[in-house]
Amino acid sequence: MGRKLYAGNLAYSVGDTQLQEMFAQFGTVDSVQVIMDRDTGRSKGFGFVEMSTDEEAQKAIAGLSGKEVDGRALTVNEAKPKPARTGGGGYGGGGGRNRY
Repeated sequence: MGRKLYAGNLAYSVGDTQLQEMFAQFGTVDSVQVIMDRDTGRSKGFGFVEMSTDEEAQKAIAGLSGKEVDGRALTVNEAKPKPARTGGGGYGGGGGRNRY
């Protein structure tokens, strides 16, 4: 069990401080990050919270998953590791005319 948790279906008004306050009742919160849209600067409606121990993380999942905050039922579970990015994108090169 990891200590890093995913918190989803957050109201767009929820910031780092409010998210930390929600989780602090279940133990020590090591870090909090609400994910923001790069273009608009507005919350994307989810974030990540790292608790001090696995036990505290389990308590937070049990206590907050499905709980309604600002009219939205929270989704709280263990964060999955970020998948490794493959490939490099780009345009594949080549093209143009044939050269003999």
